[in-house]
Amino acid sequence: MRKKLRHKEKKKIRRALLFFGGIIVLIGGANAAGNLLQENPEKLLTEYMAHIEQKEYEEMYEMTDTDGQSPEQKQHFIERNSRIYEGIGIKNLKLSNITEKKNKGKMKSFFYTVSFETEAGKVEFDNQANFVRCKEGYKLLWQDSMIYPTLTETDKVQVSVLKAKRGQILDRNGKRLAGQGRAVSVGVVPGKLEEHSLEDLAALLDTDIENIENKLEADWVKDGFFVPVATLQKIHEIDRMKIETNEEMMKEYERQRQMKEIPGVQFSDIEIRTYDMGEAAAHLAGYVQAVTAEDLEKHPNEGYRSDSVIGRSGMEGLYEKELKGNDGCEIWIVDKTGEKKEKIAGITKEDGKDIRLTIDSELQMQLYEQFKEDEGCSVAMDPYTGEILALVSTPSYDNNDFVRGMSEEQWDTLNENEKRPLYNRFRQIWCPGSVFKPVVAGIGINEGILDPNEDFGNEGLSWQKDSSWGDYQVTTLHEYEPVILKNALIYSDNIYFAKVALRTGSERLERALEQLGFNQKLPFEIEMVQSQYSNTEHIETEIQLADSGYGQGQILVNPVHLASIYSAFLNGGNMIKPYLLYEEKQESEIWIPEAFSQEASAEILEGLKGVINDPGGTGYGACREDILLAGKTGTAELKAAKEDHTGTEIGWFAVFTADKNVERPILILSMAENVKDTGGSGYVVKKDKAVLDQYFSMQK
Repeated sequence: MRKKLRHKEKKKIRRALLFFGGIIVLIGGANAAGNLLQENPEKLLTEYMAHIEQKEYEEMYEMTDTDGQSPEQKQHFIERNSRIYEGIGIKNLKLSNITEKKNKGKMKSFFYTVSFETEAGKVEFDNQANFVRCKEGYKLLWQDSMIYPTLTETDKVQVSVLKAKRGQILDRNGKRLAGQGRAVSVGVVPGKLEEHSLEDLAALLDTDIENIENKLEADWVKDGFFVPVATLQKIHEIDRMKIETNEEMMKEYERQRQMKEIPGVQFSDIEIRTYDMGEAAAHLAGYVQAVTAEDLEKHPNEGYRSDSVIGRSGMEGLYEKELKGNDGCEIWIVDKTGEKKEKIAGITKEDGKDIRLTIDSELQMQLYEQFKEDEGCSVAMDPYTGEILALVSTPSYDNNDFVRGMSEEQWDTLNENEKRPLYNRFRQIWCPGSVFKPVVAGIGINEGILDPNEDFGNEGLSWQKDSSWGDYQVTTLHEYEPVILKNALIYSDNIYFAKVALRTGSERLERALEQLGFNQKLPFEIEMVQSQYSNTEHIETEIQLADSGYGQGQILVNPVHLASIYSAFLNGGNMIKPYLLYEEKQESEIWIPEAFSQEASAEILEGLKGVINDPGGTGYGACREDILLAGKTGTAELKAAKEDHTGTEIGWFAVFTADKNVERPILILSMAENVKDTGGSGYVVKKDKAVLDQYFSMQK
């Protein structure tokens, strides 16, 4: 029994010896590998360089000859290497051409070539590394020249960003819509503040005092520092006359004057993106804002930095790549006096390109001023070239506020405004009402089911096809004779066009509308919502078909698209493609050829001339003696059900020069919501007439 126990104990001892022996072998192997590396300085150099991109500065330090060095020297090594390598944005580091230099004694030297990418481009140079043999093997003799051959311990590496100038947005005449301007930075100097300074400033800035205090609590702030707290419009003293005649500007001037009198508050002029037309072109021009962490992640390697701006909407967003340009960057070795010694790398800056639009800023402003209190939009174009002369959405907002910075209260006011000033109406689709009637007439003539001279008969002011419609009636406002196409357009007869739609049939009407661009993308720089003829795939009922004939039912049209359709009545039936980027040679491009036959476009044009020039025409309020105009009014009813009498109305007016030889041809399409109690489409006619009066007066 005792022998068996001894045998078991011996087996345990042997197992333990084998286990610990294995560990010793492993440790020995690891040490041997470490020593092998330390005995091979070429591999040591390769590993050292590999640590740079990984930001493993402590590991790099341990590979150097540290005998007799203090903790402070280690900290200096880590800080110097990290500041330089991370400052220049090093990546893709590669070693090549490593060759040993023959030395005597304990030192070994290697020549090598190193290359890497930086913020300022590619850097490549030849260098030398020296190694000394120590107890543990070889160690790197580190010097500042390991970073760059001519760098000394008293030199610094300076990275300079050369900011690219953002391109301007210009109108057709070179007038600026967006570009660099001046603003005022309002700041606080903490050491000069008095008891109620912050309280008074917060009241004038319409902000909470805590917002200012938070900025003053930043780590970098000291008593004598200027701490920016707000950016305001620059009010020029030389514009004194302009200030005194502008109530809003006078209020701003007085507000800033009071701020300057607060102890500890100072003003500083700064450069800032400025929108010269403000509200008048906000939806068109858009705005820029500072990039966010999300932007930097979404646009890697596109030249954006933490202090960059990016276009958020409108032309600023659409042409961001062209406008932004590319920043330049230079990396210099600078001596202890601040003098530049040597340029390591450099990328030349490329300023952004200017974007020139077909927009006439004067016309844009005139349309905005007329409709700025309304919920609506206006499109103006040259009907022969397709150039868009104005794109207005109202009510609007000041895009400068997005650049200067808005308080939470300002942002809430914009978002909670029931008129939705941020909503871009010219991109949307709307019920067109009677401005759609010429489209239905053109389709009817194209399809051979409408003779412009056929008398449809006087049905009175209400009509239905038969008793299957129940109590539903199509109503109109005027009785006239004969009931032919020209008169139906002049008096805007709903019954006439309901009959045309029924004759055409839903299948043919749908097909014809799709041939006119419905349910398809508009070929235009700005993405528009697609026009439609039904909320479902097809026009579902006979009543819906009849209503579609006079622009009701479920017909929804984009204003730019509708303007293009109207251009066909002046171009022998060809629909002109609208465009927004200015071209020196104003050549038209046909979007949809033969959208209407020449006969159809000529017949409809005559009727549209009558709408404006016949005393009984619904657009007679815009008639001129000097220039022949044509057009169409429209009032679209928006109601929850047929029997609803509380719905709102959209007022439309399409008006254009009917003579191709006119000096400044123009087509304007304006829409205003909620015109039920303001005169319907007549309200829009009056406003567009005022715009045209100004527009034509400029050519005399």
